[in-house]
Amino acid sequence: QVQLVESGGGLVQAGASLRLSCAASGLIFSRYTMGWFRQAPGKEREFVAGISRSGGRTSYADSVKGRFIISRDNARNLVDLQMHTLHSADTAVYYCAARFFDAITTTKGLYEYWGQGTQVTVSS
Repeated sequence: QVQLVESGGGLVQAGASLRLSCAASGLIFSRYTMGWFRQAPGKEREFVAGISRSGGRTSYADSVKGRFIISRDNARNLVDLQMHTLHSADTAVYYCAARFFDAITTTKGLYEYWGQGTQVTVSS
């Protein structure tokens, strides 16, 4: 079955950097648009970044644009989220998601597969 497993979360201080990874299995990875979402306590799950099947197109939420970078390695079935200049507002559980269609979307309901999430906590 399809599995998405996130790693790399942790507790960091404001201003620090962190790199999240998502390892995919059970699917033809290169046929899926990949996205990162996050959910803070008491808030809706929100789109953070997305990357097309080939990696040629990316999209970011305004709140992370210029600080986060999404990338993928189709040979290794990995999608990463490099996060810089972290703020306390970035504290959330971060989820990796996969969508069959080759179109990045911010709508979480259009992603078919989800990981279990990894906690990122930024202390101020």
